[in-house]
Amino acid sequence: MIRELSKHEYGKPKSIVEVAGRTDNFDGHENGNRVIYVYELDDRAIGEGALVFKNDDPDYTIHNQRVYISRVIVDIDYRNQGIGEKIVDHLLKVAKEKGFIEASIGVDEDNYAARHLYEQKMDFTTILYQGEDEAGKYLKLMRKI
Repeated sequence: MIRELSKHEYGKPKSIVEVAGRTDNFDGHENGNRVIYVYELDDRAIGEGALVFKNDDPDYTIHNQRVYISRVIVDIDYRNQGIGEKIVDHLLKVAKEKGFIEASIGVDEDNYAARHLYEQKMDFTTILYQGEDEAGKYLKLMRKI
C-alpha cells in the first residue's frame, strides 16, 4: 500500500529515509513544497519517494509544469521486487492529477539498477544534465507525464 506520509509522522523513525539518517528529505514539507509517500507492508514503511514542487535548480522544477521526484528509496531486503517502480508510478500519477506535464529525477551514474528502472521501464529518457558533485557523477533525467 502506498500512502501520503502525514505531517505529524515527520520526524518519527517510521520513515525509511529517517531510519537511514537522511532527514534532509523532510525539508520543504512544512510549506507544502514536498510531499512524501511511503510504501508499507505489514504496517512497516519499506520504501518511499517524494514529490518536490519547487526547487532552486530549474532543471528539476518548472512552476506548474515540471515536478521533481526525489529520494526514491527501498529497504535493501525488498529491492528487485518492483516496489521502486510502483512508488515512481504512484508519484507520476499524483503529479499528473496535480496538473504537471513533466517529471524529473536525479540518479547517480553508477546506480545501474535505478537507471534501468528510470530509463528503461519508466521512460525517463531525456537527459537534462550530466554533472558531478561531492558524491560523484550524476544525471538529471526527465519525461513527459
